[in-house]
Amino acid sequence: MIRKVLICSAAGVLAIAVACSKSTTNPASPSTTAQSDAGAAADGSTLKATTPSIVSPSGGGQITDPVVLTASKSSGKFADIGPSYQFQVRSGGSVVYDSGVIGGVGSGNNVTHTVPSSALTSDTDYTWRVRASYQGAVGSWSADGAFKSPVGAYLRPGEVRDPLTIGRTVGQINGNVTLTSDGAQINDQSSFIAYNIGAPITVGEFSMLATNIKSAAPGGKSKMMAIQQGFDEPTTNPYRFTIEKRGSGYPEPGATTCRIITGNSDPAAGRIFDCSVRQVVNYDTTHWYLWTARWGNGICHIIVVDTTTGKTVYDNQFGIGSKPYAPNPFVAFVGAPIGRAGPDDASVPRIIVKDVWLSANARPVFPN
Repeated sequence: MIRKVLICSAAGVLAIAVACSKSTTNPASPSTTAQSDAGAAADGSTLKATTPSIVSPSGGGQITDPVVLTASKSSGKFADIGPSYQFQVRSGGSVVYDSGVIGGVGSGNNVTHTVPSSALTSDTDYTWRVRASYQGAVGSWSADGAFKSPVGAYLRPGEVRDPLTIGRTVGQINGNVTLTSDGAQINDQSSFIAYNIGAPITVGEFSMLATNIKSAAPGGKSKMMAIQQGFDEPTTNPYRFTIEKRGSGYPEPGATTCRIITGNSDPAAGRIFDCSVRQVVNYDTTHWYLWTARWGNGICHIIVVDTTTGKTVYDNQFGIGSKPYAPNPFVAFVGAPIGRAGPDDASVPRIIVKDVWLSANARPVFPN
């Protein structure tokens, strides 16, 4: 009997020792590996972290380019984990853009993400949301923010709005044109962008911002912008309208001038009108210039403003008779197509253009 008691006592001591060897001590401080759970919460989240809050845009109002989503940063519930984020933009219940899991960009307490303009349709209602992510675990989605996308770029009968900074154009590219975030670069004299809006604008404006303008760039009677009827030979087009910056092949490089024809290119018809002022301008290649051509009610007005200095470098208003300027189809150009004189009288090369506006309505404010 005594032997059995001793054996049982020894077995008990051994059991206690084994149990103690299997126990673990509580960590002195929380570990980041405890941020995720094997089991998901009811909303599918697996990350123990705070849910980001929408900062902007919200409320459903229309925003301007670019579309920048801003939310408050997420933090781990037990430790500072520095999470990544996932942004989604939805139309109705459908996801139209998903950033995937990306690093947190921002400052202070906020994180931001820029949605590519090409991912969204202009002037459209959207909602968006964001969640945190860390080492494969995901947090809860934020509440939805709402916005209407920017007006963006469009071509419709009687009007064109083309920022040229969003990676696309509503015009027709011809030749060597490069689209960048700064604008569209017309790389050589034979390249241009065309806008065919159909019915004529008898009273209207064609305007754009341009930089990298070199007064003595290659060319002769080079064109910054132009309008005409259809795509026929431009020099003798019955509705030729060219706004020119003469090049190095002209006796006065940098000379700024224009020509407008109101329906008949026969000199005997008396419908050919030139700018009453031909002025040499020393363009600074680093400055942006707003080029504006207005016509209607017997008047043509060409204005060039150096937006860097605020100085008007060219301003000429003159009469064009009583016949309306009415090309049909109405086609406008950044640069100009090649006419009978060849490339030297086509586009001004290497210019960078953005924020094109063509309409009977006043020029809007562009975000750039």
